[in-house]
Amino acid sequence: MSESGFQDAPAEEFGQIPANPASAPNPEDALAAREHGWGEDEKLDYDAFNAPTSDSNPAWASSAQVYEWSGEEGDVGAPDPELEEQLFRNGQSKAGTSLDHILNFSATVEGPKQFAPIGSFDTAGLHPQVLANVQLCNYDRITVIQGYCIPIILAGHDLVAVAQTGSGKTAAYLIPIISKLMGKVRKLQGPRPAVKGARVRAEPLVVIVVPTRELAQQIFDEARRLCYRSMLRPVCAYGGIPMSSNLQELAKGCDLLIGTPGRLQDLMDKPDILSMKRVKFTVIDEADEMLQGDWEDEMNKIMGGGDMNEDPDHAYLMFSATFPKESRAIARTYMDADFMRVRIGRAGSTHKNVTQDVVFVERNQKKQALYDILMARPPCRTLVFCNSKPGVEELDDYLYNRQLPTVFMHGGRSQLEREDAMRRFKSEKPHILIATNVFGRGIDVPQLNHVINYDLPGTEYGGISEYIHRIGRTGRIGHKGHATSFYNERNEDIAPALVNILLETEQEVPDFLQDFKPENGQAEFEDDVTDNEDEASEPGYVTAAGEAEAPTEAATGGGWGTDTSTPAVAADAGWGAATEPVTASW
Repeated sequence: MSESGFQDAPAEEFGQIPANPASAPNPEDALAAREHGWGEDEKLDYDAFNAPTSDSNPAWASSAQVYEWSGEEGDVGAPDPELEEQLFRNGQSKAGTSLDHILNFSATVEGPKQFAPIGSFDTAGLHPQVLANVQLCNYDRITVIQGYCIPIILAGHDLVAVAQTGSGKTAAYLIPIISKLMGKVRKLQGPRPAVKGARVRAEPLVVIVVPTRELAQQIFDEARRLCYRSMLRPVCAYGGIPMSSNLQELAKGCDLLIGTPGRLQDLMDKPDILSMKRVKFTVIDEADEMLQGDWEDEMNKIMGGGDMNEDPDHAYLMFSATFPKESRAIARTYMDADFMRVRIGRAGSTHKNVTQDVVFVERNQKKQALYDILMARPPCRTLVFCNSKPGVEELDDYLYNRQLPTVFMHGGRSQLEREDAMRRFKSEKPHILIATNVFGRGIDVPQLNHVINYDLPGTEYGGISEYIHRIGRTGRIGHKGHATSFYNERNEDIAPALVNILLETEQEVPDFLQDFKPENGQAEFEDDVTDNEDEASEPGYVTAAGEAEAPTEAATGGGWGTDTSTPAVAADAGWGAATEPVTASW
């Protein structure tokens, strides 16, 4: 076996592997899988998943326990040891030891004001309880995107932020938002039930919009942790589950509402259930996806607030790993003219913590090649991407019959099945999850060591942008990861962009992709960071001589204290201007 974990045969020879005609369980396969270390998969009663939800009464992920402030404490509630154990000890992602590749990116900042990046959470001016929750999360080192975004959000600016997958973007907005609201909750928040069992209209202070149910659940879990012992109550709402489940949680009071566009729109059509009049922050996560035409009606309604927003200081925050020019143009229609922009590294890039292998596999040999790779590497939590729902189910059947522990997920499965697949995938036993792009964005699963692109995403499936999101499911927050992609002649549409990514991250370009390398052998990217607008003439942008016109704003403006130990950061002339990129020392 090679150091990368593959069999010693050259990558090109995967296409020569004879197909396995077996389509039923084979005792020899079972023995081989167990000897290799893959555990036996549990048998499922799929009839139970199709039972009426009122009878089965499932424990939806959106109904997970949150800290309930009793009203008898001050701004900070009493500890709840049992909940604390659940929130901070069980299955939470921890930062790895290979943080250099996500801490050493240069940052490009533009906007009307200058902000000093913060070098640690201790100097960020956070509310003491939020800082305590950050420490409980074991967030020991601040990432570049967090260092730049926290002071900007505390100061109340609209923001567009672009950073690599796995760089800590969720914490970059949740931490300052929760900290800024702490101490003001009594004055700002909506009603709470006067007695247990009573119902109130939900009037959130924060709305976070995401494209998938699984990402909504993940951000909800992070909000549960960071809101611990506070008066702020998070609620998660998404489709596929009974509306009554969402209504039950909203009726207890809601300060942070995390949800998918369709379910949020449905709730906004019920003004006796949900009002947006108190919203102070609207966050669009995976903004490049959310600003596409497919979501236009839902996003217009959500961004417009449904009913009249009474808060003149409302802030829009947009985060993503990729942000093409078309999405930025739409973003401007919602943002204030003085919105800030932060870009970490190149928009749409990835980091070197993910080892990328591209292997040539003929289409009719891909199943056997996948099996061989899974049996050549030590068993680990593995995510396999297919481009279609039938492809996912066919591959799941094949690996299951080869006695490997598989689960699968796509948009056609019931929510019960999707949540069960997530629970099993996150269990202690190594599992193989086969999924469509529904799992490609934002999902953070602890110890997900290997991502396999069984089908590379061609142009119709999102192209190189989707590839970046997919491989970003591994190698997150300082961990090492591995991504393997099957390539053949059908994938030539993505080849030039794929080679550029390999070159940019100093990965090996296989022989069969050499013809797609730029003539100079260096990665070349189109200038997708300028918007053909005269942005440099706007107040506060750096002039050609490199002089900033706007005054410096304190790093923790609007927060709990100030820190002026870090020099101010000058904004640059645009999304890809030739001025020296702003960098921070971490």
